[in-house]
Amino acid sequence: MKNSTLALPRRRLGRTELIIPVIPFGTQGFGNHFGFVEDEEAVDLILHSISLGANHFDTARCYGDSQRKLGLAVKEVAREDIIITARVCHHSAEKWGGYGSGRPDYSAERTIADVEDQLEHMGIDYFDGMMIHDPPEIEPTLEKGGSLEGLLKCKVRGLVRNIGYGMRQHDFHVKTIATGDVDFLLCFNDFNLVRQTAMETVLPAAYQADVGVMNGWSILRGLLTGVDIDAEVEKGRWKNDPDLMQARKIWLWCQEHDVSLIQLALQFCLQDQRVHGNNIGSLNIEQLEANLTAAATPLSDEVWEKFNVQEF
Repeated sequence: MKNSTLALPRRRLGRTELIIPVIPFGTQGFGNHFGFVEDEEAVDLILHSISLGANHFDTARCYGDSQRKLGLAVKEVAREDIIITARVCHHSAEKWGGYGSGRPDYSAERTIADVEDQLEHMGIDYFDGMMIHDPPEIEPTLEKGGSLEGLLKCKVRGLVRNIGYGMRQHDFHVKTIATGDVDFLLCFNDFNLVRQTAMETVLPAAYQADVGVMNGWSILRGLLTGVDIDAEVEKGRWKNDPDLMQARKIWLWCQEHDVSLIQLALQFCLQDQRVHGNNIGSLNIEQLEANLTAAATPLSDEVWEKFNVQEF
């Protein structure tokens, strides 16, 4: 049963017409990358997320064992009650574009085969959205016979309902939006409390074209979650992270003013209506509920007035 105490906001993901929760579940959280998660535990976590209204799951092959686990959970719910977006990874020449060396295979044929294989692996008939993920070059994906053409063919066949790109480079996003074929996108690391450069390029272009926007790293690799940054650095975490100093200043400000840092981080992103979802992964139900509560609970005007006059 849905938790009546949690009113998680939802937004229209651009021209996809999907109405998504503002916190899509990034499945890397239970893909064993940040600690082992048993199948049963992952399925319970997914089903609990759905019960709370967070029914959008963003997955990829490179997110560990998450797709198989998500496939197990999907068997427990009606397909139309869950939103699944995924990626065709373009990191290297490794199998299915996994992390490694060599130039990726940008062909339409490989893209189609990848989508078909992922559908079979997960035991579903379609993806609500499919993105070309982290291509080191953009032009080969746009050429005739390239990756984008492959996704368009998958869309015609009903294997995917919406298509787009997940990547960081702003100029890549602008070029793909200009094709008129992109329904949604994922940007990352450039719209959060520490940096907002996506506001200058990606967000205006997407808004003009009614392209849906998912925003990765709103919590900046964990720096903006409210954990004890000094204690984590002592353990060896984030020591060479270029965002550490600025994030630490914001963390200290939140401690001084008794403000939840993760609430501040998420509510900051939610202030821009051009951003429709801020993907976050969770390892367990406690993390999940904390993330969703932070997104569902606005901060007071007084907090924002104090924060906005600071120079970090």
